[in-house]
Amino acid sequence: MLKNFFEHLGRISIMLAGTINRPENTKVYWKEFMEQCNDIGIRSLPIVLVISFFLGAVLTIQTAYQLVSPLVPKPVVAQIIRDSAILELSPTVICIVLAGVVGSKIASELGNMRVSEQIDALEIMGINTKSYLVLPKIVAAAIMVPLLIVLSIAVTIWGGYIAGMFSQVLTQEQFHQGLTQGFLPYNLFFAMVKALVFSLIISIIPAYYGYYVQGGALEIGRASTTSVVVSCILILLADYMLSVLLL
Repeated sequence: MLKNFFEHLGRISIMLAGTINRPENTKVYWKEFMEQCNDIGIRSLPIVLVISFFLGAVLTIQTAYQLVSPLVPKPVVAQIIRDSAILELSPTVICIVLAGVVGSKIASELGNMRVSEQIDALEIMGINTKSYLVLPKIVAAAIMVPLLIVLSIAVTIWGGYIAGMFSQVLTQEQFHQGLTQGFLPYNLFFAMVKALVFSLIISIIPAYYGYYVQGGALEIGRASTTSVVVSCILILLADYMLSVLLL
């Protein structure tokens, strides 16, 4: 098992080292980068918005249900929603979802290109396939995922606000008071660090499994599934490590 770990680690390092190369054609690389930004960012918007809204709404109802004591002021509910969305819900839950949505697509795309020998054809033409196919995905994920997390935080808090108003758990003044009271800007920095680290996991791991897949359609499906599972485990592990180091 340890041998397989170091083997995978070495191959990932070789793949990443191969991406550091001067582009053969900057315009082609830019076009590929913009396409990946569209796939990772724009096409993931609907599921991110829906999940974020209902996360905030459910968190509001459940938090208010648990804090029924008259000794606990109502604005505390808004504080819990804000800090939970910033520190854990939006960065971790949304990135796990993106690992399934984006990661499986990256692994399947590269795996199909490997099986159909498109990658071999590009290499014969003198194109650095690691740089051309893998690097734009990593850079696009590093830019778009943090932006999605920022949007998710806002929508999660808004979803909590809407649920609080409709269920009459909180008044508008109580929610605004709790939202601004005791806010720490460092929490946003922590969330962005997590988003950046998770974005690298979401892009690198599926790219590795897809780029080195061998076999046919069955192996592509297995590689896609494995990449999602490994990405989710690494996201949770990184979440714990970052919490210990930065908090």
